[in-house]
Amino acid sequence: MSSFISNARPPVDKVIADIADYTLNYEIKSDLAWSTAHYCLLDTLGCGLEALTYPACTKLLGPIVPGTIVPNGAKVPGTPYQLDPVQAAFNIGAIIRWLDFNDTWLAAEWGHPSDNLGGILATADWLSRTAVANGKVPLTMKAVLDAMIRAHEIQGVMALENSFNRVGLDHVLLVKLASTAVAGRLLGLSRDELINAISLAFVDGHSLRTYRHSPNTGSRKSWAAGDATSRAVRLALIAKTGEMGYPSVLTAKTWGFYDVLFKGNEFKFQRPYGSYVMENVLFKISFPAEFHSQTAVEAAMTLHHQLKLLGKTPNDIKKLSIRTHEAAIRIIDKKGPLHNPADRDHCIQYMIAVPLIFGRLTAADYEDNVASDPRIDVLRDKMVTHEDVQFTKDYHDPEKRSIANALTLELNDGTILEEVVVEYPIGHKRRREEGIPVLIEKYKTNLARIFASRQQKTISNASLNFETLVQLPVNEFVDMMVV
Repeated sequence: MSSFISNARPPVDKVIADIADYTLNYEIKSDLAWSTAHYCLLDTLGCGLEALTYPACTKLLGPIVPGTIVPNGAKVPGTPYQLDPVQAAFNIGAIIRWLDFNDTWLAAEWGHPSDNLGGILATADWLSRTAVANGKVPLTMKAVLDAMIRAHEIQGVMALENSFNRVGLDHVLLVKLASTAVAGRLLGLSRDELINAISLAFVDGHSLRTYRHSPNTGSRKSWAAGDATSRAVRLALIAKTGEMGYPSVLTAKTWGFYDVLFKGNEFKFQRPYGSYVMENVLFKISFPAEFHSQTAVEAAMTLHHQLKLLGKTPNDIKKLSIRTHEAAIRIIDKKGPLHNPADRDHCIQYMIAVPLIFGRLTAADYEDNVASDPRIDVLRDKMVTHEDVQFTKDYHDPEKRSIANALTLELNDGTILEEVVVEYPIGHKRRREEGIPVLIEKYKTNLARIFASRQQKTISNASLNFETLVQLPVNEFVDMMVV
């Protein structure tokens, strides 16, 4: 008796259709989302500018073929490069993520939604320059902010209930997904074309988390988002040619995403797409540290000052207890040697030891010249971590979304200092009023790293006021940031 497999074309998976319909049709009415997107743009570009001071980053930048300049191509802020939109997206995405200092979203999956700006800005700039060359109207920066809000939402809502890290996949999968959707919108894809593009993003090869974890932690984690957002632009362009998609890429038996890569489980959703993620996104304002440690670093800074008042130094510490949440223990609780900056900025003990010793934590503190200080590893060996179940519950609570850490120091003379608890970092929505002025200062500091005073003033005048910024043509804004 013979059997056969039906070759009838299936309907489009609902998950894909929902993303496409949100991307194309949702009206963004939230003033908080628009204003937060504005600050997110400033902070994200500033992070990229700081990364340009690191040769390990800049060696990856520029055209694939040296010397290539693409007519009407997208420009890379802080550099002289003008590239095709795919390579420009890689460049912009790489500098944004290099120092682990841009925004963060924490849930069942974590990630950095502003990574999508690589694909968004490259696509919008290229389209704008092409439009101007053809006597047409360019896109404005409002279109960039609009795309950022949508990309944040797609990546963040998918992350709320779906843990890709637990099946070994890296969160940049969600960058590729979100960037594909919003790049497709910018490119003017029809609903059917956008569905095809999104299906191509899911059927694509996906990054393993190997480069984020011991014993293989390495610098790919600093350019993986650039790779993902650039791949998204490529897939959206492929779909624009009329290339077919794969409607049941998620649900197809045996060969679909769920069966192959998600242990047979379907995606779950906590809420519909809107503007929730941008409204609640977490900014890294004070410290370039993996976000689960942000509050621990704040607490360590407090303890550094307390030790100074007591006339003590880190040499007087006998033990340091870290009370934390489960995700921090799973991701950044490390013992043993740390091999490179990427290893160090994902070690909670290192990120506590440096501020305890020096009273600071900067991107430069992950480099070898600082890491070679023997006091750091001595102090790391005195630390113990344990999970606080309530901290973990509050971390997952959508009304709280805390990222709590608590540190207790015991000194060699038997003194135990009062535990320092920080539940919400300065970049949290609950501390937004306190955080935004610091974020703006961070942005100005980063402008000063690359641009002369007159150019800094031009950029500031154009970008700090929301109403001025949103009316600017994208190409004119990016031109202000070219060196």
